[in-house]
Amino acid sequence: MDDTPDSPERKPTHLALVTFGTMLATFMQALDSTIANVALPHMQGSFAASQDQITWVLTSYIVAAAIMTPPTGWLSNRFGRKRLFMLSVAGFTLASILCGIAGTLPQMVVYRVLQGVFGAALVPLSQATLLDSYPRERHGSAMAIWGLGAVVGPVLGPTLGGWLTDNYSWRWVFYINVPFGLLAFLVIARAVPETKINRGLRFDVFGFAMLSLAVASLQMFLDRGELKDWFGSTEIVVEAVLAALFFYVFVVHTFTTDQPFISPKMLKDRNFAVSLVFMAVVGVVLFATLALMPPFLQTLLGYPVFTVGLLLAPRGLGTMFAMLFVGRILARVDARLPLTFGLLLAVYSLWWMEGFTLDTPDWDIAVSGVLQGFGVGFVWVSLTTVAFSTLPTTMRNEAAGVFNLMRNIGASVGISAVTAMLTENTQQVHASLAGLITPFNPLLHNPAVHQFWNPQTAKGLAALNAEVTRQASMIAYLDDFKAIMLLTVCLVPLVLLLTSPTSKSQAAVPVVD
Repeated sequence: MDDTPDSPERKPTHLALVTFGTMLATFMQALDSTIANVALPHMQGSFAASQDQITWVLTSYIVAAAIMTPPTGWLSNRFGRKRLFMLSVAGFTLASILCGIAGTLPQMVVYRVLQGVFGAALVPLSQATLLDSYPRERHGSAMAIWGLGAVVGPVLGPTLGGWLTDNYSWRWVFYINVPFGLLAFLVIARAVPETKINRGLRFDVFGFAMLSLAVASLQMFLDRGELKDWFGSTEIVVEAVLAALFFYVFVVHTFTTDQPFISPKMLKDRNFAVSLVFMAVVGVVLFATLALMPPFLQTLLGYPVFTVGLLLAPRGLGTMFAMLFVGRILARVDARLPLTFGLLLAVYSLWWMEGFTLDTPDWDIAVSGVLQGFGVGFVWVSLTTVAFSTLPTTMRNEAAGVFNLMRNIGASVGISAVTAMLTENTQQVHASLAGLITPFNPLLHNPAVHQFWNPQTAKGLAALNAEVTRQASMIAYLDDFKAIMLLTVCLVPLVLLLTSPTSKSQAAVPVVD
């Protein structure tokens, strides 16, 4: 076993550089989780791929990143956090270059898998590094800085991706990572201290295999369910059964083996266990809303891509300012207070969005986005601070991987759920509204209506059907916003299960200056 002292005893001498380097790595990885989405149609044309085939550009990255997130803790403890951090940044940057020069769809899928493998560790390593670099009383500020990259990156991704694709090429969606990656690598190599290395640490191959297969099956189920009509497809049924089976075997193995892949001891910490539930739902609120807004603004309200980016940008600004503010006050207030405030603010913004119409002004869209960004910012920083406040320092690497895995699973489940609800509700509402179109409906005989929506002519019937579809889609979007709002409301009582980090954590997480 190496005698290198543990990270809490080796405080970095260049704290500003450590913060800057980890922030860059977090932002780069988080940005890539959404920046490629808007470039898919252009990639589809370049590779002459079908709609089903091009989705593998996203699916391959998501599955690879999901599988490789949990072993971050073991790899860090076994080989050293700094070494793993540098390798991950270098590998992610190189894989980004390869994605940019890919000439065929199979090449792109392989390179995206590599990008997901190397990028999976960046966010949990950044989080663990900042927690060990800052004293406990400044963990709120540290998590605010970390959260800026983790949350603002996905918000800015579609805007930046659309601008790069429209003005240059979809390949620049990947090339943009190169300067970030090079700078982050140099800063981490210079400023981040190495952690204790346990060369005798055994790897639980069976546990990792079961969890990997469970996560991969779940991701495939969620990503392809909409394309394959969910449980009407044999493929989706098989993926759902395999996900449940592999996860069951993993849980049983974890609680019965001597050295499990993921230690169940961390779940004995009530703050961390409850925070995992919170993080999964926060992933739903943040990423599901982000998935709904661009098509809502483009398809129904008719905004061009660049304007959509401008309308969504205030959400990221709200998150950024909220994180900077709450990071400063957490040292003086109980973290549960800003957490509750953030949840209520998110609920209010979603309630506002539930009242959107086809004539909603730009102001309402921007302000509701700012409020939701503020709410997510308060929740994110407070939650990450509470989650690790009572957890032993030795579990931080492993816990950070699990924490971020729950965020990714919540995002995947949320996006798939709201997309499925949107499709199903649009069809149901369309059928209900279409049932009102009969020769006996007096509104259709109004001359002002009849000249545009005349069911007796092909042109009038097509126009009428288009308007019915538009109204049905609007109602379906509002139902989705309502569902996300109700899910957020259900989180508020769970705050009572959290303990104040100002009492127990003094003894649980000692600070060595």
